[in-house]
Amino acid sequence: MNNTHLTQTRFSNLELSDSVLRSLKDAGFDHCTPIQKKALPLSLRGKDVAGQAQTGTGKTAAFLLATFQYLINDDADDSELETVDIDAEAPAVKVVAKSNKGNNPRAIILAPTRELAIQIHKDALQLGKHLNLKLALIYGGTDYQKQLDSLKSNVDIIIGTPGRIIDFYRQNAFTLDNVQVTVMDEADRMFDLGFIKDIRFLLRRMPSPDQRLNMLFSATLSYKVTELAYEHMNNPVLIRIETEEVTSKAIQQSAFCPSNEQKIPLLVGILNQHQPQRSIIFVNTKRCAERLDDTLNANGYKTAALSGDVPQDKRQRLLSDFQENKIALLIATDVAARGLHIADVSHVFNYDLPQDVEDYVHRIGRTARFGASGVAISFICEQYAYSMPDIEEYIGQKIPVLPITADLLAEIVKPEKRPERIKSEYQGKRPHHNKNA
Repeated sequence: MNNTHLTQTRFSNLELSDSVLRSLKDAGFDHCTPIQKKALPLSLRGKDVAGQAQTGTGKTAAFLLATFQYLINDDADDSELETVDIDAEAPAVKVVAKSNKGNNPRAIILAPTRELAIQIHKDALQLGKHLNLKLALIYGGTDYQKQLDSLKSNVDIIIGTPGRIIDFYRQNAFTLDNVQVTVMDEADRMFDLGFIKDIRFLLRRMPSPDQRLNMLFSATLSYKVTELAYEHMNNPVLIRIETEEVTSKAIQQSAFCPSNEQKIPLLVGILNQHQPQRSIIFVNTKRCAERLDDTLNANGYKTAALSGDVPQDKRQRLLSDFQENKIALLIATDVAARGLHIADVSHVFNYDLPQDVEDYVHRIGRTARFGASGVAISFICEQYAYSMPDIEEYIGQKIPVLPITADLLAEIVKPEKRPERIKSEYQGKRPHHNKNA
């Protein structure tokens, strides 16, 4: 990793409290990234921000620092002055800060996926370690009662996914009457996953936009996202970082044009040649992920498949094993394309080209994070080749196509079918009905 992605602006030059600066220093953060340099001076003064930047450029810290400082400033504004008479001639003044009232969070941070919510919470604990703020992590799939109980302790900030937050809200576990900061992270993904009605449900039950600080961050700012911003924010300032370059220069992009039969031999051949320490292979379907998982394991690679229906506890275990290098290759559908902050991913493979051009940007953005370099290799196969012209138009560049040489096509050991795979395939087939029966 290098520091070429940083600006000359220091956090110490911004309007941040000493306690926040101490946390930044402990985390080893001194200079701002471009999105932080542009967003923080505005949000720290209470101005709404809708920010776009490539993934891995520090958007999370930008909205967390602004949220923390806004709540700290609010504590100072709401403090009560209590006079304590020490003697008649020199009365002393003591400042007593008001505590959070009841179960009313003062900030809501919304994320489209459980993984992103977990990562934001982890970053919030690090950047807020010297602050007296209580956080609650709320997401679906697990720990229902534990999360519900966490809301009963005067929480300052709720970080989570919309569905579970609404579930607890409808149970009167908390109110939204006291929300002073609202953050929407990866807002375009909210639309993609169908959460926009849930987002509006929550926003309409909070104080009006002019009575709170609103921040929206995403790797892309589409028309529908900016429309959401203007509808539920208070005259936000739109910030775009490196809009002329949709993908990072630090990512070496290339492509191959294999037949369907060549895809697996080519992938194994490239893996044998590159020997990546940690890489993600993106596919479009769960079945493809399972088939690739079996094949790569049979050919000497330790892998794991991550798709949308993997239980949350298993998903977290797989991601932890991947981060700790117990697994070298993570095979994933687009459930893992957003919000995963995994360090040192050297290679990203688009085994299947995505059908949404923005997903291409988010996929390859898993590498070359925070100033590092990375490699993105895409297969333009028979089934998904139609996506490539749209991808190239969207990113504004041609992706070099490399020749498939004989040494890149590896001999493949065919895997034995696992019993659970056979059962899965059997259950996925519809029974055949004889019309004449």
